[in-house]
Amino acid sequence: MKVKIVDFGFDKGKSLNYIKYIVFGLERSLMEKLARKLEEEIEIQDDRLLITIYYEDKYYPLGSEEAKTRLEDFIAREEIEMTVYLSSILED
Repeated sequence: MKVKIVDFGFDKGKSLNYIKYIVFGLERSLMEKLARKLEEEIEIQDDRLLITIYYEDKYYPLGSEEAKTRLEDFIAREEIEMTVYLSSILED
């Protein structure tokens, strides 16, 4: 399983920050299992799973001043954390 951040920013309509992740390298049955278990906004596109998570300002992992100066590091860390999180869901 691979997880990549494909978009992030602020959703004016929801007044929340967001991160969109794409998950690939999973069998269809595992993608469907994740889609059932996750409460986030989910979309299955062919062999990929698109997950959108919304954050309040204080919880947004890419919103700190440090994240702005070291954005690539924070994105990489967030991708790793999401991979671990999704893996733990699949193990249940």
